[in-house]
Amino acid sequence: MAEALDPALTAEIDELARKVLGACGDRRLRLATAESCTGGMLATLLTDFPGCSHAFDRGFVVYTDEAKHEVLGVPVAVLANDGAVSPRAARAMAEGALERSRAHLAVSITGFCEKGPGPDEPAGLVYFACAQRGGETLRRREAFGDIGRARVRTASLRTALQLLDQAVAGRGDTRAA
Repeated sequence: MAEALDPALTAEIDELARKVLGACGDRRLRLATAESCTGGMLATLLTDFPGCSHAFDRGFVVYTDEAKHEVLGVPVAVLANDGAVSPRAARAMAEGALERSRAHLAVSITGFCEKGPGPDEPAGLVYFACAQRGGETLRRREAFGDIGRARVRTASLRTALQLLDQAVAGRGDTRAA
């Protein structure tokens, strides 16, 4: 079990993280994360397995709109018009993390763990994106519901790992440079 997050994580998430890291190691791929509502939990998970450090390049925790723009280059217009919790923001976060790292794959997570102040900000709404060098950017929307902050964050880890697994599997047996 991942040491820092044990016993908070399920065996399923632990196994999925091991699978993703193993596949990245086998293909010599590096990962980056761009996290908002999970506050770095995915980066913590991906760096918590001995012998897998070569598969993780870096993580970005960008909680505010300013951080998303300054650190990852998310356009101000996207944040103003679509909001920080939107498909376009998630995509810009993942693509920004890829551009600002030496990773081959970057996954982003942005959402509401709790009910936001506006009517279009329901608890448990989370957007994900996984950008790939030389490949498409995968996207996903999840409406986990008002299940509590910890459960939304844990469910978000699972979804982000599933996206990474899908992206790694889609890269075939080609070794990255």
